[in-house]
Amino acid sequence: MISVSIVLALVASAVAQAQAPLYSSPYHYSDGHTDRVNFTRLFSSELIFSDTWAKESWNGLVSFARADPVRCFGSDAGMKYDVAVLGAPFDTATSYRPGARFGPNGIRQGSRRLGVDRINVFHKIRVSDLIDVADCGDVPMTFVDSKVALRQLEIANAELLSREASHSFKASSIAKDGKFHPRVLTLGGDHTITLPLLRGVAEIYGPVSVIHFDSHLDTWKPKAMSGPWLPDEEIPVTHGSYFWYAHNEGLLAPNTSNIHVGIRGAINDWGDYENDREVGFVISHAEDIEEVGYKGIVKRIREVVGDNPVYISLDIDVIDPGMAPATGTPEIGGFTTREIKKILMGLEGLKIVGADIVEVAPAYDTQDEITSIAAANIGWDILALMAKTPLTA
Repeated sequence: MISVSIVLALVASAVAQAQAPLYSSPYHYSDGHTDRVNFTRLFSSELIFSDTWAKESWNGLVSFARADPVRCFGSDAGMKYDVAVLGAPFDTATSYRPGARFGPNGIRQGSRRLGVDRINVFHKIRVSDLIDVADCGDVPMTFVDSKVALRQLEIANAELLSREASHSFKASSIAKDGKFHPRVLTLGGDHTITLPLLRGVAEIYGPVSVIHFDSHLDTWKPKAMSGPWLPDEEIPVTHGSYFWYAHNEGLLAPNTSNIHVGIRGAINDWGDYENDREVGFVISHAEDIEEVGYKGIVKRIREVVGDNPVYISLDIDVIDPGMAPATGTPEIGGFTTREIKKILMGLEGLKIVGADIVEVAPAYDTQDEITSIAAANIGWDILALMAKTPLTA
């Protein structure tokens, strides 16, 4: 039989626990009451952004690699930065599996373990030591009209590019006006978004050499069809024809100084390769890596683009679907994530004026988020390349 003294002791312990503060820490979060937590203090931005523990464990607003979330088109429009991360939630010009409109969110989710303020051991730098990166959120792109949606992105991108970067250098800029402008890393979105992005880049730097990582050419010339379109109707741009439009608009560097890397998709006939050459591209196939290794691919890229300003456009389907299944048009036989990292590292020193990562469709991903994680790490490495090489003449 339990003694009265033991019962009284248990009751006293329970009462004491019920009256104890809900949270106890050296930050003194309690507002003086024993039954409440001062959540205003506990979740304050001061602690989130300055306290090491809070910053490392914080799981609130998700930005790319924990870059500062900025209202670039609102109250923070006057803030300066060197690279703007911009989401382009668009997939209404895709040909197979839709879902890339959710790519920007997926890539940001995949970047949660990264940080612009953490050391990239592969590149041996901390991005935030060299450049200021801001996450500008997503462009509000309508899903009912592709032409209008792409116009929305074009306007937003052009606005960011027209501003002044936070860092300048004694040497002159390669920009046409001689000034230092922010660069934009765009998270797609289907690959059609590259066309309006190139329009903005060409306005600042002139025609650029494109390094296009993809399993498909994306230079197909639009052809009129007897069914959907009337004889006088314009055929809309898609994620398979945007480079054809870019060439016709004079956005691509001349003299065949653009290159596809990782090509392995089917074509309609060999005339597609002739058309691709006319658009201004050289082709490096995915299987080339078995013959020449990643160093051979890097050598070919650098031979093609020379000293031109460079735009990197990376379709996540350049990675083998075993490592990146969540994409609209997967093709077997792609690069591994290690191979793409080595190829990107070999591009150090190129004047990268902008970049995009596209065709991530999280709905097709595994529960491990491996595609989103792969895309995020690729973006982090591209930021490292930008940080290492300023756009000086």
